[in-house]
Amino acid sequence: MKKLPAPTTIRQTVTLAAAPAAVYRALMDSRQHARLTNAPARISSKVGGSLMAYGGYITGTNLVLVPGKKIVQAWHMQDWPAGHLSRCTFRLERIRGGTRLHFTHSGVPPRHLAAVKQGWIDHYWTPLTAMLAAK
Repeated sequence: MKKLPAPTTIRQTVTLAAAPAAVYRALMDSRQHARLTNAPARISSKVGGSLMAYGGYITGTNLVLVPGKKIVQAWHMQDWPAGHLSRCTFRLERIRGGTRLHFTHSGVPPRHLAAVKQGWIDHYWTPLTAMLAAK
């Protein structure tokens, strides 16, 4: 059997001009998430519940949910190997004037690393910053 390369990890930190509760809602509320990404989303508010974003390109499960503080989800992207799950951890830290979001995405298939890393910036952090600043 061919050995696959070890999956990789992305770490990013973003400062947002909104309270941690607002950041949490933007990521976890299906309607706000859809507005953020400009694509259909369905996200359960329960641990063990499913998530779907970008019209089904991303699917997964909520592993840990601490409102306003932490989100941990298992993610699978449509163009990844069948059954391959990664782990996304969003840790929200209250700071003066808003939230510092500490993000870790582990288990990304190596050949997808560069695209996923840039995708977080282009498709999440940039529009999230704009969306929360507009409130």
